[in-house]
Amino acid sequence: MKIDIPKIAPVLTERRFKDIFYEEDPLLEMCEITGAEFTNEAVERVHIYNAVIKNCQFNHTDFEKMELTDVRFENCDLSNVNLNKASIHRVEFIHCKLVGCEFPESSIGNVLFEDSTLNLAAFGNAKLEKVIFNESILTNVDFYHCKFKKIEFNRCDLNETNFEQTSLKGIDISTSSFETLAVSLESLNGCKVSSYQAIQFASLIGLVVKD
Repeated sequence: MKIDIPKIAPVLTERRFKDIFYEEDPLLEMCEITGAEFTNEAVERVHIYNAVIKNCQFNHTDFEKMELTDVRFENCDLSNVNLNKASIHRVEFIHCKLVGCEFPESSIGNVLFEDSTLNLAAFGNAKLEKVIFNESILTNVDFYHCKFKKIEFNRCDLNETNFEQTSLKGIDISTSSFETLAVSLESLNGCKVSSYQAIQFASLIGLVVKD
């Protein structure tokens, strides 16, 4: 599946993330931010457009209703960040840490998670369209009651991920691994799995598979 990549200008202005903290309408655009530490803060409705953010730490920061468009995060730590009701479009997370990151009720489209860690992240009631999780760790991630459209999980760790009330129709998880999932039979209808995973699912619902 091809997704739209971020549209980022070839020349960007260097900015500091703290520059926006006191602005009435926090906005960063056409900029590059490197090495920022913006942790344990709270700033609502931040708008970031056409930007590259590298080697930054945002741990435990409240970014509720954040709007991200055409942004690339590289080697950033967004652990326990609140992105509730965020709008995230044409965004890449490359080698990022998003442990415990919260995305409930967010709109997420044309987004790539590449070689990133999302353990314990929460996406409940979010809408995801054209999203790729590539070689990422998603153990104990909560996708409860999400709307999926054109989602890929490529060689990911999905152990103990929750897909309750989320349809996996047309979703291919055959290259990913898990020991157990929280998922209903209705949610699995139309999901693409490997033969080994089919046996795993059979055992989860109590079937005994004989050779």
